[in-house]
Amino acid sequence: MKFGVAACVALAFGMAALPALANRVDTLYSYKSWQVEGVTFDDGTYACLAEVTDPGESFSIWVFPDQAVRLQFYSEDWNWTEDKTADLQIEIDRRGAWTVPGATLSQNSVLYDLTDQQAGADFIVEVARGRTLHLRESDGSGVKDYSLAGSSASISKLIDCGTAISGPSNPFN
Repeated sequence: MKFGVAACVALAFGMAALPALANRVDTLYSYKSWQVEGVTFDDGTYACLAEVTDPGESFSIWVFPDQAVRLQFYSEDWNWTEDKTADLQIEIDRRGAWTVPGATLSQNSVLYDLTDQQAGADFIVEVARGRTLHLRESDGSGVKDYSLAGSSASISKLIDCGTAISGPSNPFN
């Protein structure tokens, strides 16, 4: 199983959170607060996105054709004027916490690339099985909680999408 993630409705590739405009968004699946989409950017690149939203906040998993995976946590409550980094933790339900060293804080988002494919796969499976994702500071204090209700089927569709885009051409054209 291979994956990749990135950012909210329009982030380009790489560690820098460079905004790009989505030229086309195809809704592949929708259930409860989850949406799974195929996104084609103005520059011709494309990605798969699974996103759970509540008013003013979201948690997103992006998968790119090279199987890179990026997590994005978004909140209207945040507004970092300069890109910064922070060491964070992610805990799903009451399972062990995942360490997130050097997450990028950019505008209203926290971005983190999953660089180890097996760890990324394990994390995504945990999301599919979870009920609540807790984003925490490195000392364990709470930052935001995100409901994962409906994540099982949504993550399954994200995996299907990630498999479809791993080929040589954009399947959303």
